[in-house]
Amino acid sequence: MTNPTRPTVLILCTGNSCRSHMAEGFLRAAAGEIVNVQSAGSNPAGQVHPLAIKVMAEAGVDISGHRSKHLKEFLDQPVHTVITVCGNVDRACPIFPGQVNRHHWPFDDPAKATDSEAEQLAVFRHVRDEMRRVFEAYAAGCGTAPK
Repeated sequence: MTNPTRPTVLILCTGNSCRSHMAEGFLRAAAGEIVNVQSAGSNPAGQVHPLAIKVMAEAGVDISGHRSKHLKEFLDQPVHTVITVCGNVDRACPIFPGQVNRHHWPFDDPAKATDSEAEQLAVFRHVRDEMRRVFEAYAAGCGTAPK
């Protein structure tokens, strides 16, 4: 559910299992008082990937309570900014009521890593660290942007 007192930033990827949740976690931790951060997918996987939960916990961000959601849940709600983090959803992204901004910042899909768990974790950590830099920088700008 969105909060009408803060502008909603909706982060989208196809499965809403890894990247969008990691981005949501970082942005909520960094700018949660300024914006209402949500995530969803065009074809939700139905779960948050356990390795995404694990690597985010290592970074001090708890996403274990997140759930996989379909972007349709937000079609009748005002969304100020849409950020897509994968190419598939960027091409399928609808326009949301009240949408002012749209950004496309693609990241590799860590769920596609199929080697040993140690190698999968390395991929998840790499993507997590890239996302942390991008979304913490974005959050820093949210605090100074004109309302």
